[in-house]
Amino acid sequence: APPPLRDELDLDLLPIFLDEGSELLDNLSTALRAWREDPDEAAHASGVARLLHTLKGSARMVGAMNLGHHLHELETRLERARSQNTPTETIIEDLEASLDQARQTLDSLQQPSTAASADTPASAATEDTAAAQGGDTVTQAARTQLRVEASRIDQFVNEAGEISIARTRIEGEMRTLRRSLLDLTENVIRLRNQLREVEIQADTQMQSRLSQVETQHTEFDPLEMDRYTRLQELTRMMAESVGDVTTVQQNLLKNLDGAEAALHAQSRMARELQQSLMHVRMVPFDSLAERLYRLVRQTAKEVGRRANLDIVGGQIEIDRSVLEAMTGPLGHLVRNAVAHGIETPERRREAGKPEIGQITLKVSHEGNEVVIEFRDDGAGLDFDRIRAHAIESGLISRDEDVDDKRLTNLIFVPGFTTATLSSLAGRGVGMDVVKSETAAVGGRISVETESGQGTCFRIHLPLTLAVTQALLVKASGRTFAIPSSMVAQVLELKAPALEKIRQERGTEWLGEHYGYRYLPRLLGDYTSQPQVERFNWVLLLRAGSETLALHVDTLRGNQEVVVKNAGPQYARMIGYSGATVLGDGEIVLILNPVALAARSPVAEGDDTPLRLAAPAVPTQPLVMVVDDSLTVRKITGRLLEREGYRVITAKDGVDALEQLQTARPDVIIADIEMPRMDGFDLTRNIRADAALKRVPIIMITSRTAEKHKRYAEEIGVNHYLGKPYDEEVLLGLIQGYVTHSDT
Repeated sequence: APPPLRDELDLDLLPIFLDEGSELLDNLSTALRAWREDPDEAAHASGVARLLHTLKGSARMVGAMNLGHHLHELETRLERARSQNTPTETIIEDLEASLDQARQTLDSLQQPSTAASADTPASAATEDTAAAQGGDTVTQAARTQLRVEASRIDQFVNEAGEISIARTRIEGEMRTLRRSLLDLTENVIRLRNQLREVEIQADTQMQSRLSQVETQHTEFDPLEMDRYTRLQELTRMMAESVGDVTTVQQNLLKNLDGAEAALHAQSRMARELQQSLMHVRMVPFDSLAERLYRLVRQTAKEVGRRANLDIVGGQIEIDRSVLEAMTGPLGHLVRNAVAHGIETPERRREAGKPEIGQITLKVSHEGNEVVIEFRDDGAGLDFDRIRAHAIESGLISRDEDVDDKRLTNLIFVPGFTTATLSSLAGRGVGMDVVKSETAAVGGRISVETESGQGTCFRIHLPLTLAVTQALLVKASGRTFAIPSSMVAQVLELKAPALEKIRQERGTEWLGEHYGYRYLPRLLGDYTSQPQVERFNWVLLLRAGSETLALHVDTLRGNQEVVVKNAGPQYARMIGYSGATVLGDGEIVLILNPVALAARSPVAEGDDTPLRLAAPAVPTQPLVMVVDDSLTVRKITGRLLEREGYRVITAKDGVDALEQLQTARPDVIIADIEMPRMDGFDLTRNIRADAALKRVPIIMITSRTAEKHKRYAEEIGVNHYLGKPYDEEVLLGLIQGYVTHSDT
């Protein structure tokens, strides 16, 4: 029998492995129970194999070599039993007994110092004790540390995020308040001007009356003079009241400025608090370095190769949870590079390369991402073997013309391997896990290879999982968030250009093809029709080597969002990265559309021609209210919204014409007397526009003279109402016009 392996435990990483190992063993027990209940389901056996492979890799990386060897034997027995059609119950009983032994081994690692001390010479122990006695006091005095659970830090970060969400909500209310105060300012100015006109008219009439008296030399009633004097007195009092309102309004604006300044200060402090908490979560990449160095040495020794690992940028910090999640994938890349990438010393000499293979792991920052570039100078991917195995596996046909890019992506297919079975490879559990684990933390991976020169993996990871920049989009009336790091370009297209992209099923940008998809259909909503407008939004997205041209209805803008766990139901769903809460309280899912598109490469309904008509689902009628009075706009708008209409408002004719460039109301309600452009001029402009000339216009005004009514009818007003109007009459008119336009 071979001698027992010697554990080389990494004491810094051992606590992490003990937690992970215990969880994986629990998951294995659950998987075995599920397999026992449904023995004919092959997915259960594959799940058990994958968990064993993950646990074995983690044990080897932490230096628990005996446990790793034991788990490798379990993998081998499982493979052999399945190939020999051993009864499922026998396999499960054998695995359960062996996993009990593995759990005992894991428990024995709880106190590694006991085992280590048995092998430590007495002299060395004495020297260590003496050194410790001399240095303990200094070390403890110099460094005082507090150990806090990572979950507690996560809780603090989430609570700081809640502060940000509440602040965003307050900022929205402040903006609304400022708009209301500015509307008040506008109305006060108009009221002051109107009062000034009243004063001028009163003075003019007074002077005219006095002139008549002097000319005619007749007596006049003193009460009449008193009446004019009283009118002047009232106008002056009203002017003073308007001045008082102006003073209050200006004070409110000053108070609002002060509140906004305080809110900005609070925002800065909350951001600093959040960044400080985030910094607590950050660890340098070098904390993983020793594990990777040891893994290179162990793997090279097992396969008879010589390799050197060089880590560049190890001081760069990354979120602890991200780094922990990527420990397994990085370990697999290291094993792959040594076992499959680096050639034997003899072959390297024949190729004119140094006998020692070089593996370079470079860590760098790119915006809000950490980029890990993993490069080796080995033989590169063997496309001939990949193609042969793909044909054998039925992934491609023998006569199919497949380029190197597609062959490269085949290494990420679950179960795909060209290696012979060994303790390091050949089970088909590897690169697909690397890709899925990378995607699970919101990252992406791409591959570049050159025959005889080596392979380079580029992994883009979020700096943190707690806060990220996201682009908010709307499709079919719903809001979604897309990580900004995925957005390569935003295209604003007119309808013909969008139709061309749809017909060609994609577009080219910087030499790469981006396949076209409409967001709701990616989510399974095949009834939704794209809302084709004058300008349309298409996002060019990239995730590793995969690309996508995503058509959305509306862009809401880019903002920092606090990422929240969407719950266990979404934990492993493809294309969902979590959720966030916006300032208005709306819960928004964070999507990975590229992963959604990869799940269903061709969507049902994507070949449906785009129509420049309204969406398939009928919308509420749109009514435009044009009036210079804020009060009239508010009251009329609330009345119409209560009846189920959509409402847009304009403060005068110029404002209305500007909005009519992009909006097509079903009915327009307009006043006559307005600044800049009155209702008559607005009507003439609308009737002169071919696209708008059939829109019904209802004019509501205090000018009820017959000549005004006749003139309004001549220029194209459909109906004329006086102020105050009867609400039932107005609603009846609107309903009639809307019903008529529908038919």
